[in-house]
Amino acid sequence: MKMLDRIEELIVVVMLALMTLLTFLQVVMRYGFNSGFTWAVELTTIFFAVMIFVGVSYGVRTGAHIGVDALIKRFPPGVGRAISIVVVLLCLLYAGLVIYGSWIYVSKMKLVGVELDDLPIPIWVVRSILPLGYALLTLRFLQVLWALITGRSDRLHLGNEAEDALRLKSESSAP
Repeated sequence: MKMLDRIEELIVVVMLALMTLLTFLQVVMRYGFNSGFTWAVELTTIFFAVMIFVGVSYGVRTGAHIGVDALIKRFPPGVGRAISIVVVLLCLLYAGLVIYGSWIYVSKMKLVGVELDDLPIPIWVVRSILPLGYALLTLRFLQVLWALITGRSDRLHLGNEAEDALRLKSESSAP
């Protein structure tokens, strides 16, 4: 899983960097040379979609999504964990429905054979990020579910970025 974690992080970073670079180049071309790339907005949108759909699963893995757990914290640990399991199962159901629906959508786009407006890329290739991103999200929710079932976690998050940052800071400042 560590390899998948690194690939996930790399995709998010590369997509953000490419979006930034392409947007910068487009601004320079537009205002510096009174021209531009007709396909820049479309390609930036593709990079953004990939970053978002991979980033959603990254957020589940790191605990970066906003969670309202004030109510769950009022329950005893066992009850809170049971509620968390039900919540994760509902998230898995939702992700499964989106995978199913997006698979049908992407299949129809492939059948139709339409290309993007400004790039010679079939729409189904680009829109495949929908089922792929949600499949990755499903994997992350399954990891959360397993951690809850086995008792390794009592909350919906696999990680906590704030706690990780504080731990890394204390480790780096130690003599």
